[in-house]
Amino acid sequence: MHEAVPYKGAVLTQLTAWWCRHLEGVVAHHVLASDAGEIVRAVPALKGHEREIAGRAMLCRRTTVFPIECVIRGYISGSAWKEYAKQGTLAGEPLSKGLKESDRLEPPVFSPATKAVTGHDENITIARMRQEIGADAAAELEQKARLIYERGRALAAERGIIIADTKFEFGRAADGRILLIDEVLTPDSSRFWPADAYRPGGSQPSFDKQPLRDYLDGERKAGRWNGEAPAPKLPDEVVRTTSERYRDAYRRITGESLDLKALA
Repeated sequence: MHEAVPYKGAVLTQLTAWWCRHLEGVVAHHVLASDAGEIVRAVPALKGHEREIAGRAMLCRRTTVFPIECVIRGYISGSAWKEYAKQGTLAGEPLSKGLKESDRLEPPVFSPATKAVTGHDENITIARMRQEIGADAAAELEQKARLIYERGRALAAERGIIIADTKFEFGRAADGRILLIDEVLTPDSSRFWPADAYRPGGSQPSFDKQPLRDYLDGERKAGRWNGEAPAPKLPDEVVRTTSERYRDAYRRITGESLDLKALA
């Protein structure tokens, strides 16, 4: 997209840092520091840039990234629902018959995807994932993804949020460990629903980038956009409501409002 969504980067960064703190002891991750002072102490060359990096930057451990998006679906929605409604499958794998849109999946479905350099990611089978990165690594990534999702959705449930689905990324550090990397359980990588409004059988209100998805879907259906670059211009209202939803998700999950003055 061409338009910046105000505070989006800060929400993704600070929410990831919050989740990583709450995942200590559950899974190893790449975050070394997210506080501007700690980052500058570790990297003195950044002295004098505290204001620019405050709330918007992390110091992270370098890894070799696995070319796989580890998607966990606890509910059937979005592209998964579209495929299921048409074919009764998810990434070519058959699912139980009779599911309604937004139904809970028990157990959650692990649905890997390729990590595309350009264009769109592609849902793939677990067998294809094993071919891409090896059976041992594939098993470890699935096990870690499921563990993080279960921990994350339990914490979110305490705050009245359903994490319908999410994706994780992993990398291998220099010491051989597989680490959780990139963003974690954010509005960009997850579908958040308010638990008190959950009604299976249709789409759900959400605290993620749904206003953006809805607008783009409308542009596609109207024949004004083919789904490829360049993206259509976003109306101010779509930008504003998307920003508000990102900040609302942050507030509901962390229990605190984003400090807008510190980010000004």
